[in-house]
Amino acid sequence: MLIKTIRKIIYRIYIYKFNQELIWAHCYNDSIRDKPWLKNLSLYIGRWAGNYTFFYVVNRILADYKPQNIIEFGLGESSKFISTYLDNYLLTSNHMIVEHDANWLIAFSERFKLGERSKVEILPLVKNKIKGHYSNGYGGIDTFIDRKYDLYIVDGPFGSKRFSRYDILSVAKDMNNSDEFIIILDDYDRKGEKDTFKDLTNLLQKNGLEIHTTVYEGVKSVAVIATEKYKYVVTL
Repeated sequence: MLIKTIRKIIYRIYIYKFNQELIWAHCYNDSIRDKPWLKNLSLYIGRWAGNYTFFYVVNRILADYKPQNIIEFGLGESSKFISTYLDNYLLTSNHMIVEHDANWLIAFSERFKLGERSKVEILPLVKNKIKGHYSNGYGGIDTFIDRKYDLYIVDGPFGSKRFSRYDILSVAKDMNNSDEFIIILDDYDRKGEKDTFKDLTNLLQKNGLEIHTTVYEGVKSVAVIATEKYKYVVTL
């Protein structure tokens, strides 16, 4: 009887998440009606790539706030999306992509050509020990990032069971209350990303930043952190 009850609960949770994802899909498609260059863009949404929740949030941020400097951890469908935005709408913005797999870059480039203001930097995949747990990271990320960005999209490297994609804390350690930015952390439904989100928000608050946070839920969840300038991003 207990197992049957648990199965029913899991099924109801799945149906709820699936229904939420359908709502986000409609929201996303409505939000790009005036952007034919996005409607004509072939995107493989879901599975390893971001889901409709993620792409709706990214679309609203790019359209509403027009970030000038964007950094993205992980090369993929969202890279195509952002690069297309730069070619058609964000005509003075720059887009840096950090990726660990040179072979994936070659395969990606065979089916999509990034715009001139979207650059890819290959940094090796390394294992970092965080609070007794091993976490995938980018080798040399501390010395590579020598500037601050308006938008940080954290969707790489491969997820880890605990303290996943923890490199964003290395990037954030020098942030202070004079900085204005948005951070998107994909796959927040996983324990490892929750670990990172908790430590990241604690670090930013310790550094004296006033931050606003929210989680957008579909089949997968997307966590967002914004400073005062961008606070309405938590109301999308």
